Amino acid sequence: MKLNPILAATLAATAFTGSIAQASPMAASEFVEQIEQEQMRDNVFKVHFPDIDMARRAAITFHEQLLESNLKAGYMIIELSATEKARIESMGFVAEKATDWLRERNERLARLKLTPGASLLGRQALEQVGTESIPSFPCYETVEETFTAMNGFVTQYPQLASVIDIGDSWQKVNGSGGYDMRVLKLTNNQVGGSKPKLFINSVIHAREYTTAPLVLQFARQLLEGYGSNADATWILDHHEVHLLLQTNPDGRKRAETGLSWRKNTNTAYCSAFSSQRGADLNRNFSYSWNITNGQGSSGQQCSETYRGPSAGSEPEVQAVQAYVRSLWTDRRGPGLDDPAPANTSGIHLDIHSFSELVLWPWGVRTAPAPNGTPLQSIGRHLAWFNNYTPMQSIGLYATDGTSDSVSYGELGVPAFTMELGTEFFQSCSVYESTVRPDNLPALLYAAKMVRTPYETAGGPDVTKVKLSNKAATTGVVAGTPVTLTATTTDTRFNNSQGIEPTQNIQAAEYYLDTPPWLAGAAAIALGAADGSFNTKTEKASGTINTTGLPSGKHMVFVRARDVSNTWGPFTASFLVIK
Repeated sequence: MKLNPILAATLAATAFTGSIAQASPMAASEFVEQIEQEQMRDNVFKVHFPDIDMARRAAITFHEQLLESNLKAGYMIIELSATEKARIESMGFVAEKATDWLRERNERLARLKLTPGASLLGRQALEQVGTESIPSFPCYETVEETFTAMNGFVTQYPQLASVIDIGDSWQKVNGSGGYDMRVLKLTNNQVGGSKPKLFINSVIHAREYTTAPLVLQFARQLLEGYGSNADATWILDHHEVHLLLQTNPDGRKRAETGLSWRKNTNTAYCSAFSSQRGADLNRNFSYSWNITNGQGSSGQQCSETYRGPSAGSEPEVQAVQAYVRSLWTDRRGPGLDDPAPANTSGIHLDIHSFSELVLWPWGVRTAPAPNGTPLQSIGRHLAWFNNYTPMQSIGLYATDGTSDSVSYGELGVPAFTMELGTEFFQSCSVYESTVRPDNLPALLYAAKMVRTPYETAGGPDVTKVKLSNKAATTGVVAGTPVTLTATTTDTRFNNSQGIEPTQNIQAAEYYLDTPPWLAGAAAIALGAADGSFNTKTEKASGTINTTGLPSGKHMVFVRARDVSNTWGPFTASFLVIK
């Protein structure tokens, strides 16, 4: 039997693990029912807001119904009842039927819809179905393609990449297909010692298409850059990067069909065949589970933010919590107002879409977190790269039982949520032209500062390192003086939600081959190129003595300090000796 490409892609999306032995005759009728449920939801409106503050108020009020948020273009797409539409219009909003949005959604679903009585569920048909590509979204990898890419990295870069199985999805636990929960660990395993850790997870909400592809591209950038890009090289030599790309693989497989699926696929909650079934994994974490009196999550099983029946009830969350606790020790006291020490190491990024935001704790109360000042500084740094709005999580709306409640709430590790783009099903053109290039530099910056994020949060950046005589490329003969020029600045913060304090540059220095966290490191001072460090952006310069250096690539680490006596993160360059 030969299937047409669209139907083949549909069946691939319903064959959750790619294991045909798990296929069930109920799968097609269930899938059709879920598509029809979604097609009937047509009370969707394009809402134009009177001002940005009112837009944020509407996003808070209707966050479970928000389907797209394009604040720069002046509108949001929201699912509204007649009463809610009248209410929002009385507040000065203009709501019109989201005709184009509905048409695009229905066309997407129509391409995927099976005829209910079709006899296409036999083993022979499923055996001919692959698991490659999401229909209409070729730029986004499927769950299977993601895992294949991870395994490919391990094969191609065995010194730098490994895959760790940290647990099982709900369906695998319950014998109905499902997936392993897999972390891609990136570090140079030939360099020993204790290393600071960056942990990034994505696709905890299944329909957020852009998130896993961005993180996968970040992994690719680091691995392909090793040995040719100085920053990628020293990060992988001296840090660890842990990437849980598919945090909700069962749900993601559903969303790959085109369904607007958010939660996991636990059939115990809501109707077993409903697209609203499952638990919201990002409301199920233990530390802050259900502590906002129903404002930050829901006890209703069919709600998009259903928190589950108990803290950490879902196997996916259990796996994440156990892994996070294995990465970091507890540096924070049990009280909400107990700060983590300033020298706490590590960063956790939870990548979501959409809304173009960078968020930090708390999401459970309006008071700042005890490490609120450096959390804000880090968040504003990250938001400088993608030009997103930085704010404390509660500024969006209350959330409890979220992933950062363990990493920050329990352990004290700086934790951030990044909301990519403007919609769940972001077009490939927008992803490739805007979302991906805007956010990869932010991820790289987080990887740079992960050793002491609270301490370096307010420090200046080194934005460019230049070596004379082509010393960074073709190289120089040992003994040739090399001029090092570095551009430093204390201004790279996004100030759209308040002004970050900045200071003049006070000093700059470099280390050759041995960074300051290793024995034998020697700091070599750089001078101000204009004779005096007295502004917030300065050029620093000095001469590298290459006498006696062996041939090959050497690493030059450069950092700067401001007048608050805060050192910023390193930026590096290769020095090549012929």
